[in-house]
Amino acid sequence: MRKVFQEELTQVGEDLIEISKLVTEAITKATNAFEGADIDIAQDVIAADARIDFLQTSLDERAIDILALQGPVASDLRMIVGSLRMSASLERMGDLARHVAQLARLRFPATVIPASLTNTFRDLARLDIELAGKVTELLETRDLEVAREILKINITVDDLHLGVFRAIAAHDWNETPATTVDVALASRYFERFADHGVSVARKVTYLVTGEWQPQGFGDG
Repeated sequence: MRKVFQEELTQVGEDLIEISKLVTEAITKATNAFEGADIDIAQDVIAADARIDFLQTSLDERAIDILALQGPVASDLRMIVGSLRMSASLERMGDLARHVAQLARLRFPATVIPASLTNTFRDLARLDIELAGKVTELLETRDLEVAREILKINITVDDLHLGVFRAIAAHDWNETPATTVDVALASRYFERFADHGVSVARKVTYLVTGEWQPQGFGDG
């Protein structure tokens, strides 16, 4: 019975990694569509989000079954509850990648971002892709140095996000209302994507150490 229990726990961990890999693929493709006004790639991202949703639901059902049938305690209980929370964060990251792709589709054949902010959003996209890859690495290795790297990336994303809002509030901002809304939404999507990655890092840190990290691992 214990062997079956451990196999189920292992499967939950593997499911989290699979979802995380799909999220990395989604944000990579979404940013390509976003920067290049590629409607075909955008549509692929939007359609593929259903797979992430399905896997999250399946993982949650598996975890709830373990809670109901196995009665896990101590570290095993933390693992199951943490997995439920991490799956929700990963699913939300997939949703945010989809939102980026939807913006690209909405404004096709034009690009979403004006030239003055192109480099800023290119940096936001690069950082989100890097962070997503590190989330997968963290789930695979539980290396807390990777968790700290995720935090550092998030700080930079937050700074860029703040810079975007300063730009659209500046007296010389002369873009249309529609562009202004698009820019604000896109920046928020990239910023929240990174925040959810930090949320996963917090939970892995808790699983490894048994201690919650209220300082330096905020959800944003």
